Amino acid sequence: MKLFDVEWTKKDIPTILWVIFAALLYSLGMNLFVKAGNLFPGGYSGLSRLISQTAQVYFNIPISFSLIYFVLNAITAAIVWRMIGHKFVVLSVLFFALSALFTAWIPERPVTNDILLVSVFGGLISGLSMGIVLRNNASSGGTDFIAIVLSSRLNRPTWNLMMGANAVILFLAGLLFGWNQALYSIIYQYVSTQVVNMMHQRYKFTRLDIVTNMPEEVCDAIFHVCRHGVTKIPCEGGYTHTPHWLLVANINTYQLADVIETVHGADPHAFVTINSVDRIIGNYYQKPLE
Repeated sequence: MKLFDVEWTKKDIPTILWVIFAALLYSLGMNLFVKAGNLFPGGYSGLSRLISQTAQVYFNIPISFSLIYFVLNAITAAIVWRMIGHKFVVLSVLFFALSALFTAWIPERPVTNDILLVSVFGGLISGLSMGIVLRNNASSGGTDFIAIVLSSRLNRPTWNLMMGANAVILFLAGLLFGWNQALYSIIYQYVSTQVVNMMHQRYKFTRLDIVTNMPEEVCDAIFHVCRHGVTKIPCEGGYTHTPHWLLVANINTYQLADVIETVHGADPHAFVTINSVDRIIGNYYQKPLE
């Protein structure tokens, strides 16, 4: 079935369900923790709360957080429509549209009055919900769109850069509503960002060093899993003086389990070491977002 210029299949049903669940989880975090602690989350959520609170407190104009949040995200989605995969954008729109809807429906009932617990657990829930959507080919929209575009161009994670940009929102929130909430919001955003960094591995890289006596079979197996090159280096065992081949490959971290499985399927005796890579400079294939 084709909808919004995207081809949808039965395989997309679990993804859509995960996105719906993540939207519900995010909304629960907003109403049970963020609003209860009067915190200011990052990105468009924080900006929407800042605008809503400012209009209410300083101008006595009630403006719905959900309305502002949806409009800001919708504008950004329209801008990035041609820059990234359409399925990714549509799923992201589904997330932030449902988040706005659920946030308007779910009653605000604080779980605890301890502001530190609110900051930590609110950040965990927020990071978990965003991590779920990112692992399912979607995002929470807004600044996530910007982070995805930058990550695609730079071939490295940019979530910490987004956290730096959120400092402006926190500074304004501190000036307008007090520094106590702004400082606790830093804890909230830090926890949320670290959870996202841990869960989202699309722009994290791993280097594999594989010692094998079956180089062609192992290379072919890797090529069936991912479109990354493999460097073949002849080598020799230092103790046995037996000739071997050293295969060096850089892959995305989320591909690691599949690659290791297929390598051992081709050569059960292959010796593999795994190393994290900070950044790759040069020609590296990054699978585009659908």
